[in-house]
Amino acid sequence: MLSEFDLIAEYFNRPRPVRATLGIGDDCALLTPGAGMQTAISSDMLVEGRHFFAGADPRRLGHKSLAVNLSDLAAMGARPVGFTLALALPSAERAWLAEFSAGLFALADAHGCELIGGDTTKGPLNICITIFGELAPGEALRRDAAQPGDDIWISGTLGDARLALAACLREPGAGEELARGEDFAAAAARL
Repeated sequence: MLSEFDLIAEYFNRPRPVRATLGIGDDCALLTPGAGMQTAISSDMLVEGRHFFAGADPRRLGHKSLAVNLSDLAAMGARPVGFTLALALPSAERAWLAEFSAGLFALADAHGCELIGGDTTKGPLNICITIFGELAPGEALRRDAAQPGDDIWISGTLGDARLALAACLREPGAGEELARGEDFAAAAARL
């Protein structure tokens, strides 16, 4: 059984942080926002059996865990800087951890977003990411600032997540829609 510190060292500790003044290994991470920038913060939790099925592909799960948070930053108009990961695992399976971290870091690297801290514990599979981004003051795309006549921008196709769920549950007709060949299991972060 891997200890918490061995698990972090083997699967989640990266080379020297780029944006963080202090990253993994201390009680807190330290970030210095760019000159004149505001910090945007968002957090999402994914729980097995609620947000994904037991036995979900760990690489895709790592990717999705960060993608939903990157989406929140994009919706606000912020650029990603770093994130923390809190991970509860029923057991520390090396193959699962290797795949999960590979999916997580492939997306993180593609968006210049570094893991700066977090926590691990034993328990039912639960993934919580808190992401930090930055944007210029007054540039946030806030919900309460929307007005009649404003454009609404979406990416992808509305309803894809529900369609993928229907296919997984083998609901009638879902297979026909999925025959288009799209990969609904891999959430795309469109920034």
